[in-house]
Amino acid sequence: MKIKLIYPKWPKLSRQTEFHLPPHGPVCFAAAVPEDVELSFCDENVEELNFDEKVDLVAISAMLTCQIPRGWEIADIYRGLGVPVIFGGIGTMLHSEETLEHADSVFLGEAEGRFGAVIEDVRNNKLRKVYNYLLDFPDTRLIGPARRSILKRDLYNYRGVQMVDLIHASRGCRFNCFPCCTPFLGGRQFRPREIESVVSELQGIDNNRLFFVDNSMAQNDEWEKTLFRALIPLKKKWISHPIKDDDEILDLAAEAGCWYVYQAIFDTSDHIRRRVKRLQERGIGVEGTIILGMDDHDEDYIKRLVDFLLEINLDLAEFTILTPFPHTPIRADLEAAGRILHNDWRRYTGGDVVFQPALMSAEKLQEMYYYAWDTFYGSCSQEIKMAQLFMKVLEKEKESGTYHRQRLAGRSWKGDKKKEQTR
Repeated sequence: MKIKLIYPKWPKLSRQTEFHLPPHGPVCFAAAVPEDVELSFCDENVEELNFDEKVDLVAISAMLTCQIPRGWEIADIYRGLGVPVIFGGIGTMLHSEETLEHADSVFLGEAEGRFGAVIEDVRNNKLRKVYNYLLDFPDTRLIGPARRSILKRDLYNYRGVQMVDLIHASRGCRFNCFPCCTPFLGGRQFRPREIESVVSELQGIDNNRLFFVDNSMAQNDEWEKTLFRALIPLKKKWISHPIKDDDEILDLAAEAGCWYVYQAIFDTSDHIRRRVKRLQERGIGVEGTIILGMDDHDEDYIKRLVDFLLEINLDLAEFTILTPFPHTPIRADLEAAGRILHNDWRRYTGGDVVFQPALMSAEKLQEMYYYAWDTFYGSCSQEIKMAQLFMKVLEKEKESGTYHRQRLAGRSWKGDKKKEQTR
């Protein structure tokens, strides 16, 4: 039996430097596919999709809302060729009812320990329309190393620089942020993996540069400290979402190889100023994630916010427009107020205004979004600021003696691919 796993392309933010990270969802899913199943993979963001390949099942992994319409187009083509199609991933969970119109089956939830049953159903010609495991989570001990051997490594670089590999040490999130759909997808319970399992997976990744894609690292102090202590001997360099603003944890993160963090910046307070400074003092860069279009945002507020970001010497900034994705608290509020402008999911990128702002027109908010990007990067382009952060990681790698190893890491994927073909 052969499965074609596809990661559909999606529109990128117009002002953001375009680069492509190896996707995380597909390689985690691939690890849950039984070993006796032949699996091929196409990331449509970096390579052309070949519809002529003979397969028994197409599995479409959709992470983003703006990605899901392309997934539907691909599914319609394959089903027209008589090939059954199953969808999975975050985007599928957010748009399951619409996706059923384009799919033979949808898989909702986490795949570990569950996808083998789907394979048996396919073999017996009994594929179910819905496999629903939403909020019915597998034991985290079932989460093994992601199957990165399906990736074509040489496609994931930017100007010759190897991109980070993605990994996660936990699932779920105890927070309930208003623009986020994580409570719907992964539940409000923090579900850490066993530290030993995470370390084992890290040891098997040749790439020295990593991105922990956990929703937040700051969910349990003792777990966070234990994880960072376990990372220190590995000498990896890594990026993550927020870490706890605590002296001991920040010091451990720096010692463990934290390269930079994504930090939500939601106002111009001394709290934010101090937060950024405390990270940078430890040699940890900060990429601010800034949502524009909140109900207290007007034109002047956004201008002051951008001035503040420049003043505190933020390393990088990623501006997005408040976007009411399905199954988020903000979506429910805006729908109740009649402020959703449309459901053209291709435009739910974070770069398009899709709702009526409170203190300005939709057109003005779009204009201020471009203003924020252009002003923050006016004197120094995003590419140069990215290069400056990259130079910092080179310095860290030289200090820890991992620089030479990192240079060689990009050559390993061909060997991995040969192993994959013999599975």
